[in-house]
Amino acid sequence: MGWLARRNLKDPAYGFLFEPGPEGEAVSIDCETTGLDRRKDEIVSVAAVAIRGGRVLTSEAFSATVRCVTSPDPASIKIHGLRARDIAMGRALAEVLPALLRFIGGRPLVGYYLEFDLAMIDRYVKPWLGVKLPNPRIDVSGLYYARKYGDAPPGTHVDLGFSAIARDLGLSLEGQHDALADATLTALMYVMLSDMAERGARIPRARYAPSSSLAGA
Repeated sequence: MGWLARRNLKDPAYGFLFEPGPEGEAVSIDCETTGLDRRKDEIVSVAAVAIRGGRVLTSEAFSATVRCVTSPDPASIKIHGLRARDIAMGRALAEVLPALLRFIGGRPLVGYYLEFDLAMIDRYVKPWLGVKLPNPRIDVSGLYYARKYGDAPPGTHVDLGFSAIARDLGLSLEGQHDALADATLTALMYVMLSDMAERGARIPRARYAPSSSLAGA
């Protein structure tokens, strides 16, 4: 599928997206948006943090506030704290995206609810480059599920919320919903859960739990 997608690439200067990144490296990414409708809402900020050799490299990070047409709704402002005047001072997405893609390269992308973030980015990348981001994708909720619920009996209560993952890994949620803070926290989750997987370690569950349900972030 990679070479078929690459044939549709409109600008060969971005062929590097199809080249595997350095071994042992990944990029944690997070977007804040005007709302949760991926068809009409817009990106207001995006951040990415490099991960290399089991270390989160906060010194190698990308962060940008994005100037957009749609004003954020009051509910989203309460989450990310970016007001219309803050967004008006941001950079145009046409300027942000090339820099973001060069930062990412061909490295795997790590995130929480990654499908949403990349759907928002791909909505702009696809018309521009003719392809969606081809990078391998890793959602920390899947890694967490394997470490905590992979051997759970039927009827086990499953909570894949961001706060549940942070709590079980002993991570602080301070600064949550800032794109750079969330990308950094997600990177830490990835590093810790990957280390647990390598060691075969598991996250303990309560011996008795209520009937099955999925909890949100």
